[in-house]
Amino acid sequence: MTIHDLARAADVSVSTVSKALNDNGRMALDTRERIKRIAREIGFRPNALAKGLLSNRSLTVGLLTNDTYGRFTLPVMAGISEALVDHGVSVFLCAIEDDPALGKIHVDAMLDKQVDGIIATGKRIDRSLPVDLTRLPVPVVYAFTQGEPNSVTLTSDDGHGAALATEWLRKLGRRRLVHVTGPSDFVSVRERAAAFRELAGSDARVLNGAWSEAWGHEAVAALWSSGDAKPDGIFCGNDQIARGVVDALRERGVAVPENVSVIGFDNWEIVAAQTRPPLTTIDMNLKELGREAGLTVLALAEGKNVEPGLRRLPCKLVVRQSCGGDGQPL
Repeated sequence: MTIHDLARAADVSVSTVSKALNDNGRMALDTRERIKRIAREIGFRPNALAKGLLSNRSLTVGLLTNDTYGRFTLPVMAGISEALVDHGVSVFLCAIEDDPALGKIHVDAMLDKQVDGIIATGKRIDRSLPVDLTRLPVPVVYAFTQGEPNSVTLTSDDGHGAALATEWLRKLGRRRLVHVTGPSDFVSVRERAAAFRELAGSDARVLNGAWSEAWGHEAVAALWSSGDAKPDGIFCGNDQIARGVVDALRERGVAVPENVSVIGFDNWEIVAAQTRPPLTTIDMNLKELGREAGLTVLALAEGKNVEPGLRRLPCKLVVRQSCGGDGQPL
């Protein structure tokens, strides 16, 4: 089916069909909707290549990541795709691991395909991807990875997330709070610890270790054997640590949430929902972060003015049974 077939079926001109399908020009709303309905009925599909040539765009965006496990990249990509699908823009993902040569190969391939822009994402906010993305002929937006100077960079607000968790524990009446988290060389770890101590007290304990369930077990063993007052609220740096903490408490006959309330960080559904009891946690809004990144790179590709700089998106608290709750975000 061609645009001429559609014009004959709708009994309108080719130019009217073009305006209706591209949502521009002046015409009655019912006419526009009728043309779109007939297009669906007869199976008409616009020629994406021709459309791209007319607009001088490929209607594609490249997504680069070294997060090969996909823990952070997949929700970011879901948000990007959701934001761009209504604009007729497709996204294709290239995993570069931590290999600069592989990164250059993928960037060159994206440029050969004449992508409208590139979104870079990763597995931590204080490390850049191992590939040079400066001075490219297309706009670059960074999401959940360290951006270049004067770039547009989006990340979750770790301090805000930690504050939400600490405030919730205090609201529950918990006063002996401990933060069990990851390695201190992560910026996110330091920002969360600072926000925790600001609300829990400067002398509140922060325990650093690996991003693992095993570290959660070790931390509980250390806390319960120290001779100090046992915590009644534990805020963890990620959901894996929190799951280890909950399991270790159960092994000691300590009831969660009756005796100790536990909060994680990430809202990794596969971990949080399967923890017993299900885990209260901080959602980093990665899907919304992806949406913002997608719309931003689209605006840059269209030549719109976008202010550079770092944008921190707020987190949200998802309360499940480890703090008493039904799993709804607050």
